[in-house]
Amino acid sequence: MLRTVIAVAAIAIGVTAVAAQSDPIAARKALMKEQGAQTKIGAGMAKGEAPFDLSKAQAIFANYIDTAAKMPELFPPNSKTGGETTAAPKIWEDPAGFKAGFVKLSNEAKAAQSNVKDLDSFKSAFGGVTKNCGGCHESYRVKKS
Repeated sequence: MLRTVIAVAAIAIGVTAVAAQSDPIAARKALMKEQGAQTKIGAGMAKGEAPFDLSKAQAIFANYIDTAAKMPELFPPNSKTGGETTAAPKIWEDPAGFKAGFVKLSNEAKAAQSNVKDLDSFKSAFGGVTKNCGGCHESYRVKKS
């Protein structure tokens, strides 16, 4: 299972690197889509809709760490518009705050990777980490109508 996670991550890194150079909006959408998929898996475990799986929990937090590392660089000035982006102007008005959110996400996901051992510890950590996601979306994302 760990080899599969590592292989998928390596492929995602390569694809993201190429996409980021040519189309940062598409690259960040792809990262967010994958993070959404991982969050859905985590929510299912936290709600008891799916059995707790430590390897899946670790993969979820690894995904958050990876996303947090890549996202700040995917917002060059030429990507403020186009590609049906929902990026709010505040990203470019407050780049330090925007980047700090990803540092916080990464730090909390790393702590979760170290501390999660069972369902109860997962629920606690997962809830805290995903609050970071919501906070960023509230401040730095334009809500779709």
